[in-house]
Amino acid sequence: MRYYGGYYGMYFDPTYWLVIIGAVLCIIAQIRVSSTFKKYARVRSRSGMTGAQAAQRILELSGIYDVRVEHIRGELTDHYDPSHKVLRLSDATYGSTSVAAIGVAAHECGHALQHNKGYAPLQIRTALVPAANIGSKLGIPIILLGVLFGMNQLFIQIGIWVFAIAVLFQIVTLPVEFNASGRALRMLGDYGLMERDETNGCRKVLSAAALTYVAAAASSVLQLLRLILLFGNNSRRRD
Repeated sequence: MRYYGGYYGMYFDPTYWLVIIGAVLCIIAQIRVSSTFKKYARVRSRSGMTGAQAAQRILELSGIYDVRVEHIRGELTDHYDPSHKVLRLSDATYGSTSVAAIGVAAHECGHALQHNKGYAPLQIRTALVPAANIGSKLGIPIILLGVLFGMNQLFIQIGIWVFAIAVLFQIVTLPVEFNASGRALRMLGDYGLMERDETNGCRKVLSAAALTYVAAAASSVLQLLRLILLFGNNSRRRD
């Protein structure tokens, strides 16, 4: 049983603040991206192109002809699948002619261009996907298993390292997303698909979206820090 400033660990754990801070950051970021997207989803692009049409045009002008543009259900479920070379656009993007829709479509084209050019951070992130999925699902359960087995340090340390892989994935994601947004804004301007004021609207949408990745990464790092504080040196704290 641990003791913190007059409180037993079973009743009060100061490391919960790390979880709370991470959760608050994610909530704020999600509210920001939702409100910003909705604002610019009401602004029609002067080109009159839909998100799907803009994506197809950007790919062609970039010399990419082997990537398909498909519709996927959901809201803001847009993504580029490098394994199948498919760019999937959500309900709010695929058929919409808004500035927000074209900005998001261009961002996903940025990922396709990264893949086409062999952008190293994207390759690293793609390679980490299987391990990151395992880490996010099994890291905490393995640690809890170690706790149930009498604070078994082998299980606990394995759990922390497995979870750390998921955290690494979140960190590697940051340069990938920022770079894709930068490419998107340049392509929209260079290819003449948007005027300057419209591009500024796209920048605000993509910047808000980027904050969600920053918040997710920060939350994961705080969670990892909490696990290390709780269990990392447990063998030296045991009586």
